[in-house]
Amino acid sequence: MMLIGTLGVVVVLFIGWFYHHQVLLRDRAHLMREAIRNQEFTFRLPVKGLFFGERALQEALNETGRDIGRLLARNEVESWQRLTRVLTHEIMNATTPIASISQAYLEHPAIAGTVYEEGIRAIHDTSRGLALFVDSYRKLAELQEPVIGEVYLNDFMEGIRALYPDLEWHLSIPLSATMCTDQNMLRQVLINLIRNACEAGATMVDVRWKKGLWVSNNGAPIPVAIEREIFIPFFTTKRTGSGIGLSLSRQMMVRQGGDLCLAQRSVPGYQVTFIISCVG
Repeated sequence: MMLIGTLGVVVVLFIGWFYHHQVLLRDRAHLMREAIRNQEFTFRLPVKGLFFGERALQEALNETGRDIGRLLARNEVESWQRLTRVLTHEIMNATTPIASISQAYLEHPAIAGTVYEEGIRAIHDTSRGLALFVDSYRKLAELQEPVIGEVYLNDFMEGIRALYPDLEWHLSIPLSATMCTDQNMLRQVLINLIRNACEAGATMVDVRWKKGLWVSNNGAPIPVAIEREIFIPFFTTKRTGSGIGLSLSRQMMVRQGGDLCLAQRSVPGYQVTFIISCVG
């Protein structure tokens, strides 16, 4: 009878544990579904405590989310590139004649010294400035093919840190950590992120390795309302900004099969976290 009683207790405990485990799996499925619906492709669930089959499935789901995020980023970048090429072409076609005609008027003796000169000069300067800006963006957007190599991140980040000695840096990168990427493009991406952080009032920067470079700062947070717009070409909240830094940075990483994205949740102690990832 004692054996039967013991077996009964074991069965009850097993059923209770099994039910609790299934509830946890159901909650995991709900969280993953909501993350995908909200396009939070940096969302990951831990695999600790799972059986080997469940662990393999969760790891596959985590990787699938990352791959979907990269694919969407690539498609988005390519769409913006096509649109930008059309817009720059049309803007150049529209502004070049305006600049030429206004220049001809400014050189005409009947205009010099009259009340019309100031207005025509404003038109000329504005059209020339717009044409130069669009042309400079067009040249920047015509990126060279990346030269992929193995970058040792500790030494690499020391070089970046030396460019900004006034910032308080926190580096958490294993000595053996490497990234297969174009070194010059990665440098430009990091410089763009750090420059933006400084302009947002950051005094501390944290860079850590978690299957990618997580770059955080304590500057002003990015408003939730514009989180999905910051990578759009020409979008900026700064009065003197061009709005091309983040879009080009993302384009550089996507060109290598990676991505640059804004983390949905910042690293604790910081306001903004970007994730730089690359294949391999």
